Amino acid sequence: MAPVNRSLGWQNKRTLLGVTLALALGLGVQAFAVPALQAQSADSQSQPPATSQSNQDIPDAPSTVQPPPPKPVAPPQQEPDTTVPPAQTTGNDSQLPAQQQTQPPPPMPPIKTLPPGSVPANQISPTEDLYKLVVKVNFVQLPVMVKDSDGRRVDGLLPRDFTVLENGKPQKLTYFTSDPFELSVAVVLDIGLPDVALQKVNQTFSALVSAFSPYDEVALYTYSSTVSQQTDFSARPQKLEAVLNEMKLVRGRNGVPVLNGPFAGGPTVNGAPVGGGNIAPVNTPPRENYVLNDAILEAALDLSKRDRTRRKLILVISDGRELGSRASYRDVLKVLETHGIQLKAVVVDTGALPGYRQIEKIHLKFQGYNDILPKYSNATGGGAVLAELSRNAIEDAYSELTSEARNQYTLGYIPQATAGSSARREIDVLVDRPKLKVYTKDAYYPVPAGR
Repeated sequence: MAPVNRSLGWQNKRTLLGVTLALALGLGVQAFAVPALQAQSADSQSQPPATSQSNQDIPDAPSTVQPPPPKPVAPPQQEPDTTVPPAQTTGNDSQLPAQQQTQPPPPMPPIKTLPPGSVPANQISPTEDLYKLVVKVNFVQLPVMVKDSDGRRVDGLLPRDFTVLENGKPQKLTYFTSDPFELSVAVVLDIGLPDVALQKVNQTFSALVSAFSPYDEVALYTYSSTVSQQTDFSARPQKLEAVLNEMKLVRGRNGVPVLNGPFAGGPTVNGAPVGGGNIAPVNTPPRENYVLNDAILEAALDLSKRDRTRRKLILVISDGRELGSRASYRDVLKVLETHGIQLKAVVVDTGALPGYRQIEKIHLKFQGYNDILPKYSNATGGGAVLAELSRNAIEDAYSELTSEARNQYTLGYIPQATAGSSARREIDVLVDRPKLKVYTKDAYYPVPAGR
C-alpha cells in the first residue's frame, strides 16, 4: 500500500504544479491580450474582421482538476474624436483652451454704393458725360473739324490748342474729346433731277447704305415740288436698302421743254399745221417747284427729337436748286443752329459743273436760288459741299462726309447766365497751329433760364 500512496502524492504534486503553471500562463496571456484587443477595437471600423484568430484567442487545454480561466473581455469601444483641430498651431497655441485656439474669420469690409441717379467719378464714356452736362446746365456743344491746306483732317490736337470765343469773349472749356459719335442722319434726296442724273444717283445707293455704321440711325426724305418722308429713323440698314431699291423705279424729269424752233409748233404740211389752224408756241415753261428749304426744315424738326447724345446730320443729294418753298433760309437756319444740326451736301448734275458754279450766285427772277446749300453747310460747320459728276466720285463723297461727321473734335463749355435771353450768339474757334482751317457752326441760340 505504501507504493500506491507515493504515486498518488507525486500525482497530486504534479497536478498542483500544472494548475500553478496554467494560472501563470493565463495571467501572462491576459496581460498581453488586453493591449492587443484595445488596438484591434480602434481599427475595427476601418478594417474588416480578420479571417483567422490570433494565438492569444486560442483557449487553453482543459484541465482535469479545475476548469479553464474565463476569456478576457475587450473594453468598450470609444467614440472617435470628431473635434476639428484649429487651422494653424504655432508656438504654445496647443496649450491654450479650445475657445481661444479657434479664431473667428475677420469681418467683411464695408461696400460703398453710389446713390441712385449718380454717375461714377471715373466715367470714360464721352456721350454719357455729355448727357450729364446737357441735362444740368445750358451746355454748349461744338463739333469742330480741322483740316490742313490740302484738305486732310488733322488729328492729335489737345484742348490747349483750341480757343473758343463767344461774342468775342474767350470761354473756359469744360469738355473735350476726339472720340467718334453715333449719328442720327436725315438723308434728303432730290427726285426732281433730270432722269439721266437721277438714274446715276440710283446706282450709288448701295454705297450710301455702306457709309453708315451699325450704330447710326438713318431716315430718308425725298422732295421735288413736295416733301415726303420715306422711312423713319432706324438703325437697320436692311430697311433703308429696301426703300432705296424701290426708289430706283422713280423717274426724273425728261429734259428741257422745246419752246421755239422748227419743232415748237408741231408738224406742218406746206406750211400749214396738221389738224387745224396755227397754234401759237408756248414760250413760258410750266413752273416746277424745288422745295429744298421745306425739305431741310422737315428733316431738322424730326432730328431735334432724337437722342441728344447723338451727332445730328442732314445729308442732301441734290443739284442745289431752291424754288417755291414756304420756309425761308433764315427760318430754317435758326432751327439748325438751335438744335445743333450739321448739314453736308453732295451736289450733282448741273450744280457740279465748274462753269455753272461760277454763275450760280446770280439770282434770276422766277428761277430760284442755286447757292443755298453752301450757305447752310458753312453756317452749321459742315464744311464745303462736294460737287461730283461721276458715279465713283458720288460714292466716295458719301463715305467721306459721314466719316467727317462721326470723327470730329467735340468741345464744350458753360456760358454765362443768359438771364432769359434767347438772342443769337456768335462763335469763333481758333487753333494755335499755322495754316489750318477750322469748321464749326457760326452761332447758336441759348436756351432761356428756367426751361
